[in-house]
Amino acid sequence: MTQKIIEVIGTSKESFAKAARNAVAEAAKTVRGIKWAHVDSLDMELDGAKVLQYRATTKIYFDVEK
Repeated sequence: MTQKIIEVIGTSKESFAKAARNAVAEAAKTVRGIKWAHVDSLDMELDGAKVLQYRATTKIYFDVEK
């Protein structure tokens, strides 16, 4: 089996978990055979102490079709 990795950034106003799910959902629109996802980093957009947006940089692993 051979796999390829792409990096997708998901965002959410609610949580890091939802941001990661959004990254996977967006990748799934155009990528077949997704097997794994790895959250590489987490960031927050801030306005002072207020969190405006959560961001999850996510690596998506999928099988290469032969």
